[in-house]
Amino acid sequence: VQLQASGGGLVQAGGSLRLSCTASTFSLGSSAIGWYRQAPGQAHEWISCISSSGGGTYYANSVKGRFTISRDNLKNTLYLQMTNLKPEDTARYYCAFDSRGSGRGQGTQVTVSS
Repeated sequence: VQLQASGGGLVQAGGSLRLSCTASTFSLGSSAIGWYRQAPGQAHEWISCISSSGGGTYYANSVKGRFTISRDNLKNTLYLQMTNLKPEDTARYYCAFDSRGSGRGQGTQVTVSS
C-alpha cells in the first residue's frame, strides 16, 4: 500500500496549509495513521498521528497547538491542518502508518518563507 500526500506549497510565515492523504486501493479507516516530515540533512520527525476511529491523537511538541490532524473515513482521507507556519516547518511531509514511514509515498513539499 502506498499513501499519497498532497496539498503542500509555498507559504509565508504565519500562513496556513491543509495537507491531505489518500490511498487508492486501501481503506484507511482500518488503521491508525499519521504524518512525519523530513528536512534536508535532518532526521525525520514523527509529528502527529490519529487512531483508526479518530478518537485519539498525538502531536509532537514542535507542532502542538498549531497543527490539527483529522480523518474522514467515508472519504478515505487523512488531513493535517497547519496554521501559524514557521520557517522551521519547511520540510517534505509524508503520511505513513507508523513512525518508521511504512506505506509512505512521494510526500508533499511545504516551504515556509520568513
